[in-house]
Amino acid sequence: VQLERGESESVNGSWKKQVDDIRKIFEFKEILGTGAFSEVVLAQEKATGEMYAVKCIPKKALRGKESGIENEIAVLRKIKHENIVALEDIYESPTHLYLIMQLVSGGELFDRIVERGFYTEQDASALIKPVLDAVNYLHSLGIVHRDLKPENLLYYNPHEESKIMISDFGLSKMEGAANDIMSTACGTPGYVAPEVLAQKPYSKAVDCWSIGVIAYILLCGYPPFYDENDSKLFEQILRAEYEFDSPYWDDISDSAKDFISNLMQKDPEKRLTCEEALRHPWIAGDTALCKNIHESVSRQMKKNFAKAKWRQAFNATAVIRHMRRLQLGSSMDSSQHRKQNLTSIYSSAVMCSSERHTRPSTVTTIITGSK
Repeated sequence: VQLERGESESVNGSWKKQVDDIRKIFEFKEILGTGAFSEVVLAQEKATGEMYAVKCIPKKALRGKESGIENEIAVLRKIKHENIVALEDIYESPTHLYLIMQLVSGGELFDRIVERGFYTEQDASALIKPVLDAVNYLHSLGIVHRDLKPENLLYYNPHEESKIMISDFGLSKMEGAANDIMSTACGTPGYVAPEVLAQKPYSKAVDCWSIGVIAYILLCGYPPFYDENDSKLFEQILRAEYEFDSPYWDDISDSAKDFISNLMQKDPEKRLTCEEALRHPWIAGDTALCKNIHESVSRQMKKNFAKAKWRQAFNATAVIRHMRRLQLGSSMDSSQHRKQNLTSIYSSAVMCSSERHTRPSTVTTIITGSK
């Protein structure tokens, strides 16, 4: 499928292909998932036999939300990278808008790690590198993902050597200028940077923080921030209060901890950029250890992140989570109400998982990552 683009960059632009019935071109197989105002369907192109994920958006659902879908399409049309899920084509019928997306069928990152029998720091480093490459590419285009998390890191196919793909651009934002800043609260609690929760203007550095959180989990299997009390959870993040707990981090290199600490810096000005992170010895050098940490990491991942064993690899929530549009509430009116509002924001945010991520029940703090 080749996109025939016109001059316009809007949803009403001439670059969409007009069609009376999309089913004349694609055979719809099954529903892969649903979003706030859309449905994602597994579809086969009749002319080629190729499989795609088709995001079906009723036009009536777009009323008042045009800017949101415009932003997603504008972002996706700019992107061409081997580790980022691609927008292949766009169709419009009298009743719907259809985004034809590249299909990724290899499942989620943590599920694959749990299924492995051997897993090391070197493997974790090798997983983070293409993520850094892809996000660095996005940043070079002035695009901030704003919702990087493990669920948005998918394997392209079920093969053991499959590449990692970044998905879900529903929250992405294009910066208007090189030093543009944003202030809309968005993202997934647990992965968002302190400046986002603090309702401060922020930039592409928020993605670097999220990569640090992901790297942390890849090396221990549990999240750096957790508290049964939602308000306290947010306060931990606001203070960048995390730890490298013993015994879970005893066999992890100082280089890995340094890499994470420099990404999870409270001050975004001191935080590593993706380009700088790619030059860190843990990524570019040979400091990542080769000791097998699979047993400990997989045990924690099963407890916190792994999905049910009966789920098929082709299940939509594993295949198409990138199509889900997520939104964290609007900016708070006053900083003095911030703390009391954190809990209500957390509980009402549609992206929040109902599953609680937990930390090990008994830990001894040996290093603090707070900055």
